[in-house]
Parts: sequence; structure tokens; C-alpha cells
Amino acid sequence: MTRLWNDSADFADEMIDGFVAANARYVRRVSGGVVRTTPAPAGRVAVVVGGGSGHYPAFGGLVGAGLADGAAMGNLFASPSTQQIHAVARAAHGGGGVLFSYGNYAGDVLNFDAAQERLRAEGIACETVAVTDDIASASADEIHRRRGIAGDLTVFRSAAGAASAGYDLADVARVARLANDRTRSFGVAFSGCTLPGAPAPLFSVAEGRMAIGLGIHGEPGIDEAEVPTADGLAELLVSRLLAERPDGADGRVVPILNGLGSLKHEEMFVVYRRIAQLLADAGLEVIDPHVGEYCTSFDMAGTSLTLFWLDDELAELWETPVDTPAYRRGSVAPEAAGRAAQPEDAGAADTATAIVPGDTDSQSVARVVVEVVDTVARTVDTHVDELGRMDAIAGDGDHGIGMQRGSHAARAAAHESAAAGAGAATTLARAADAWSDRAGGTSGALWGVILTSVASTLGDTGRPDAAGVAAGVAAATRGVMSYGKAELGDKTMVDALVPFSAQLTTAVAGGATLAEAWRSAASAASAAAAATAALLPRMGRARTHGQHSVGTPDPGAHSLALIVTAVGDVLTHHERTPS
Repeated sequence: MTRLWNDSADFADEMIDGFVAANARYVRRVSGGVVRTTPAPAGRVAVVVGGGSGHYPAFGGLVGAGLADGAAMGNLFASPSTQQIHAVARAAHGGGGVLFSYGNYAGDVLNFDAAQERLRAEGIACETVAVTDDIASASADEIHRRRGIAGDLTVFRSAAGAASAGYDLADVARVARLANDRTRSFGVAFSGCTLPGAPAPLFSVAEGRMAIGLGIHGEPGIDEAEVPTADGLAELLVSRLLAERPDGADGRVVPILNGLGSLKHEEMFVVYRRIAQLLADAGLEVIDPHVGEYCTSFDMAGTSLTLFWLDDELAELWETPVDTPAYRRGSVAPEAAGRAAQPEDAGAADTATAIVPGDTDSQSVARVVVEVVDTVARTVDTHVDELGRMDAIAGDGDHGIGMQRGSHAARAAAHESAAAGAGAATTLARAADAWSDRAGGTSGALWGVILTSVASTLGDTGRPDAAGVAAGVAAATRGVMSYGKAELGDKTMVDALVPFSAQLTTAVAGGATLAEAWRSAASAASAAAAATAALLPRMGRARTHGQHSVGTPDPGAHSLALIVTAVGDVLTHHERTPS
């Protein structure tokens, strides 16, 4: 269990501050994460990694000479936001372009891709390689769907070795893809992890049992079995991985036995003793074995084995010296101190535009927007534990916490904007930016899309009509489906958002007032969200554990239904008592 924290909502930020204070030799703080204190030579490719916090030494602990140039660090088990990733990459970039690498999770893909688009629009060349090493998360026929776990290390280190050797961006990306293609991982857990402030672990395993094929965000395994002996576990891990030996592998392999947070090194050494024997019996040449913690899951008790199959190029790059706060190999020559932090490192230039006051009518609508955002935050607060429990069934249990962080940030931004005289569009757009930045993850990105789309139809002059609001919701629906790549029936927020938008548009076209149309649309969303309980997930983290989620509504669909229902009450109140 987690014992030490102040406010659980501040845990990740305070952890990063403490990490930087303890490792100033290696890293410095920038908005959204950390970059190297001693930057790479000008013109060299910058390797930027990242993901949610709770996996130390991934991701900040791997920033330093010979490895990552920067790490975007999200909240616990939540992807960093687009804004955070963009700020870290801008700070790390030295003129040679940026290689992004991270575990293949929906929120990370959404936010890293969006940051990449922004950077490319600014003239910074970028490439991305998502890590897909976990063989338990999808079949060999769907390797592109697999998630990244401890195999992150082999891909990050190979890419950084190529960058250190002076490879250009295209070749750094090629090496990263090659390393990913030659990396396989498989893991087990004996207990789940408990996030700060949570009353219980994200999942539990009966005494004497273990979860097989777990995820590093507290996702339950795909199967359970009795806990074997140490030798029996070694045989399970090795047999599963050797069954997926990559094509062309010549027999040189780097084994990485990774502890997930609570397993003792001595236990892992007992397991590795048998792993080494099994690899030798298979005729393999073991190179640079690793036993330790490289990608954890907070305080989870468990372990994973990664096999990284070398070729001549990868073997040479693997010897690149590395010196980071949590990972060292070889001898790294001292480097000159880096530049002082620049204003653009914090990303301030992207958001610090002055507010242009709206007209009187739009300022009046902005006050309604503030009331709506207040209501959203209160609704999330009321249901935060429920949303977390729903998400923990087949996910990582952080949906409620993420929604709470996002809605509270949106509320603060809305109040600040309206107080400065902003119109409705600006007030809601700034709330959208704050939500996506603070919440991170998939839901943060998608709620940012929703609020931004609706804001674009409100305007900062005059009063929007019901048709305009319905058009904004329709645009939000298209944006979410395009951005998140989800469709009806995938068991996501889309399953509630599509019927909500369709009913809203139909009711408004039929002459209903906005409040009347909104209430009928909210009823449709609620019914559709409840119906997701019968669906098997086809997207996101829950996809891997599909059968576990049957009988429980999708948390994203459920939270959307709760929110639009509460917003309907606000609109009804204003319709009955107009200002």
C-alpha cells in the first residue's frame, strides 16, 4: 500500500519536484516533465520518452547522457497531456529533430501524436515509435495492438545509442523500430497496486494465486494460476517468450528480469538463476543480463521477463555508455553544464495570450458557462469513487481521479477568464485547455476536444442559438471519433456521445428549446451508457481484459451521461429564470 502523501491530487507533481531536487546533476524541471541538465550536442536527434507517473525509473529516471534527452511525465498512470509533451520536446530539441517513444496506450498515442503535429507545424521534424513488447496484450497477428511494458528500456536505449552515434532522425527511428520488433515481454503479479488515497488495490489476487499477463497500470491479468516455485515461474516466463522468437534472431539475447515495485531483488535472483540455465539450454548467448526495477507499477508485487534479441547493429549500439539517475552502464565522460531554463521551456508562450473582452451578451453567456463548469466539477466530485471502481474492473482505476483533476482545472480557468471579461467562447476554450492539460490521459484529451468544439460555436459576441450549440456538439462528436479512432460499439465514451448528439440535433430541429432538447438528449445518453455494460471493449486498456468488463458500463460513457444530465438541470434553470 502507499503510505506517504500530502494531497493525493498533488502526488505526481510533488514527486517530480522531489525527484528533480534529488537529481539536479542529471535533470532540470520544465513544464510537463524533465530534460537533461547537460544537453546533447547541437544538431543531434533528441530522444523524448514519457508516460504516466508511477513507473519509476520510467520515465524521468531514464533521462541523462546516453539515454533520453527528456521525459514527459503525466499524472499517476495517466498519459501526459499534449501541452506537456510539446513543452518537454521543445526544451529537449537541439536542432536535429525529435524521436518520441512510449508505451502503446491509447492516451499516450492521442497526446504524443497531437504534440507531434504541433511540433511539425512549427518546423521541428519528429518521428514516433510506440513500444509493443507485451505478448499477453494481443496476439502475434495483432502486434500493433500490443502495449509497452518493461521493453520500453530496450527501445529507448537503442534509439538513444543511435542518436549518440550521430544517426539522423530517420535512422534513429529505424533503429527504434528494429529494437521494438526484437523485444518481447511477459509478466505476472501476486498483488495489485494501491494509488495514493485509494482505499484498496486496483485488483486483488487470492492468496497463493497469481495474475498472468498483467498490465503496468494496475490492469488485472488475462488469467490466473497457482503461484509456482521460483523455478516454475522461470520456466513459464521463458517458455512463453521463446515461443515468440523474432524472425532472423541469431541467438544473442539481453534478458531483463524486471521487478514491478514490491518484489525483492533476492527473490528475482532466485528466479533469474533458473532463467539463465534455461536460456543456456536453449543454445542462446546471454548478453548483459539485467535484474532489477526498470519499469514498475507503483507498489505492485510481480515481475516480468523481457528478451531483447540483438543483431550486429543493435549489439554495438547497446554498448553506448549511459548515465542517468536510475540507470548506468559503462563510463560516461563529463559534459558541460547546460543552458539555463528558457521561457519557452515552460510552454508559457503557447498559452499566455491576453484575453480580449467579449461583448455584454457574450459575457452574460460566459457566466452561464462558468455555472455549467462548476456543475460538471461538482458532479465529478460526487461520483469520483464510483468512476474509479468502474474503471478498475478492466482498466487502471484512474478515470475518476483524472476527471476530477481535469474538471477542477477547467473550473479555475473558467472563473479566471470570465472575471477578466472574456466572452463565452474564450471562457469555455480556456477551460478546455486547462482540462486536457491537467487531466492528461485519454479522457483529458477527449474532453478537451469536446469543450473546444462547443466553444468554437459560442462566439465572444452575441448569444448562441440552440442550433449553434447542437452544431458544436455534433462537431465535438466528430472530433472525438476522429481523434480517438473509436466507433459505436467499441465500448467507449462514443457510445453515449453519438446518441446524445443525434437526439440533441433532432430535438432542436423539431422546434424544442435548448433546455428541452438537452434533457431529451441526456436521457438518450444515459440509456446508451447503461447499455455499454453488455458490450465487449474493442478499444483502450480494457480491450485486453474484455470479458472482465462485461456487466459494467464503460466509465467514460457513464461519466459523460452523468455530466450532460447535470448540465441539463442548469440549462433548465436558466430557461425558467432568464437573466
